[in-house]
Amino acid sequence: MTGNAHDLPARPGVPPDIERRIRSAGAVLDMPLTRAIYAPLLETQRRDGVEVHRDLEYGTDGRHRLDVYRPPIATDVPRPVLIFLHGGGFIRGDKSDRENVGQFFARRGLLVIVPNYRLAPAHPWPAGAEDAAAVCRWAELHAVAYGGDVDRMYLAGESAGAAHVAAATLVRRFQPPRGLRLAGVALISGVYNPRLEFLARREFGIPTPDPRNDAYYGANSDRLGDMSTVELIDAAPLPLLITYAELDLPQMQVQAGELFARLVTRHGFSPALCVIRGHNHLTQVYSVNTGDESLTAVLSDFMHGR
Repeated sequence: MTGNAHDLPARPGVPPDIERRIRSAGAVLDMPLTRAIYAPLLETQRRDGVEVHRDLEYGTDGRHRLDVYRPPIATDVPRPVLIFLHGGGFIRGDKSDRENVGQFFARRGLLVIVPNYRLAPAHPWPAGAEDAAAVCRWAELHAVAYGGDVDRMYLAGESAGAAHVAAATLVRRFQPPRGLRLAGVALISGVYNPRLEFLARREFGIPTPDPRNDAYYGANSDRLGDMSTVELIDAAPLPLLITYAELDLPQMQVQAGELFARLVTRHGFSPALCVIRGHNHLTQVYSVNTGDESLTAVLSDFMHGR
């Protein structure tokens, strides 16, 4: 991370045997490998004490549902709020896949909101950005009832979820007139420039047609610039964390760097930038609540520093 990274306390990282398996596969999107490693660990993850309110509605679509994870220890002091959007390549994914995020951060004293959002191809761009903003508005209205502090709300997303979070927070057209009430935003290995991904498919090893980006952004390359967050940024600077995995897909690493550079040189932002060591695109998030704090330590330090 930029800044005082070397002053951060050490947290448990990737267990050596798991890291060897991840590194041996390289920078790949390998769901069978990820599940083989983490399914047994997540089946036995800690769930005791955390109170979960499931399938609360935040909109009219069937996918407009969210889960709220409340910390196990009651207190009269309002809790910081973390909203976390799952990934899934724009076409799949479910909030239940990120129960580990809800359980982990609730046990650390946060009120955690994990939503579903509409999926492509039935709901193309900018449905995800609209849904991310809608969840934030729901949280502003309802988080207090669950013990949350709306003055300390953080919004995070991974992969496709990060693409939606980036658009919702960096492009004012997706926000209410007064903006979103957020103390910080975290983007984990997201898509911020689909035009770049289209033009560099060969270099990135992306198939044609692209089953993910084409479903959400469409296959008309002439319009992709109009849907690329890096070209649309017009929001005021806010606390922002950008991360990618050490063994992430090349296009994710390049886009994280491009977004960081544009925010700094053109838009007055001072984002933190961090590499999640020893992980690939999928394993970094699946490792949450298994004893590996490679990702959660970075997110926690970012939120605590705001």
